[in-house]
Amino acid sequence: MAIISYTTKEKELLARIMRAEALGDGSLGMLMVGNVVINRTIADCLTFKNIRTITDAIYQKNQFSGINSTLFVGNPTTKELDLANRILRGEYYHPATNSLWFYNPGSTNPCPALWYDQRNAGRYKNHCFYIPYPGVCRQLH
Repeated sequence: MAIISYTTKEKELLARIMRAEALGDGSLGMLMVGNVVINRTIADCLTFKNIRTITDAIYQKNQFSGINSTLFVGNPTTKELDLANRILRGEYYHPATNSLWFYNPGSTNPCPALWYDQRNAGRYKNHCFYIPYPGVCRQLH
């Protein structure tokens, strides 16, 4: 059973943004990006109050730079769709479990403790994941 409603087109969109944002971090990195997208659709807080669909989350202004990548264009592979299905079924991976943001500071730079005043939840390969302060957003999972 899916944790949010979605269309076939949105599942493909999710797979494409996961690829565009984290292909270099492998399957687990792509899964974590998927976690952030889904978290934004259910958060109902901060700048995500009007985000209710995968499409809303991915195309929210100034959020995912991957939409400008050539990796975002084209159909997702079977493997990428399988990863998107796993996210839509509710699989979560730390440090993205409750994260609403991620940032790639480069492989040799540390993750800042704060990024746009949000707390660092941890790092996976090239990406740092950030969570809101307690009480700002309801616990996502």
